[in-house]
Amino acid sequence: MASVRALIVSGYGINADEELGHAFTMAGAQAQLVHAADLIAKPGLLAGAGFLAFPGGFSFGDHLGSALVLANMFRSSMEKDIRSFIADGGMVIGICNGFQVLVKMGLLPDLDGQGKAEASLVHNDCGHYLDEWVDVRFEHDSPCVWTKGLSPRLLPIRHGEGKFVCTNADTLKRLEKEHRVALRYDGRNPNGSVNDIAGICDATGRVFGLMPHPEASIHPEAHPYRRRGIRGGLGLDLFQNAVAWRSKAVSSTS
Repeated sequence: MASVRALIVSGYGINADEELGHAFTMAGAQAQLVHAADLIAKPGLLAGAGFLAFPGGFSFGDHLGSALVLANMFRSSMEKDIRSFIADGGMVIGICNGFQVLVKMGLLPDLDGQGKAEASLVHNDCGHYLDEWVDVRFEHDSPCVWTKGLSPRLLPIRHGEGKFVCTNADTLKRLEKEHRVALRYDGRNPNGSVNDIAGICDATGRVFGLMPHPEASIHPEAHPYRRRGIRGGLGLDLFQNAVAWRSKAVSSTS
């Protein structure tokens, strides 16, 4: 059976597209980089794809706020297409700047399915950019198919606006009650995110956003503890989870 296709959004200051494409390729998917402008002009490119991925970077330089311009572009031009893609079983991931895109588009957390702005990623409490490795743990009661069965581990972060916040207390309560939190910072919260939240998913578990970079931890040589023993594994199994789930779903309907 042909490998499932993953569309990786590129352009406009995105800089982790090839890195993310490499992670999908290693996980068994067929990675295809597509410029954001081309995807907006030709939303039919989504047809037949299994994944839509928004990588990290600094889209439009984050001049008006992290990912705000790119999020508005996609929301105004092809929100319906992306929602149809998800409704048809497509899977979406946003990492760092990509997570900011999904949140500011209203695709996450999307508690009522109406695309409201319910959360955001704002400036780190420390007041400066962070580039380090942090401990994270995965919530096993979350519906997120990307993170099923993953053990705690170190993952790299690189962001200036990574503090996860909700618009109000009720939104945070619903996120927790519905188990939408997929992973948390474990032990030390580097940016001040509410409830140590590092990533969330939608109700289907197929739309997933996170600030840490699993795609930057797929080779043991890059891990800071490579000489002392890597606890909990690398980031590749997150993508392997997703590719296996999507491939099984495609097989069951073919």
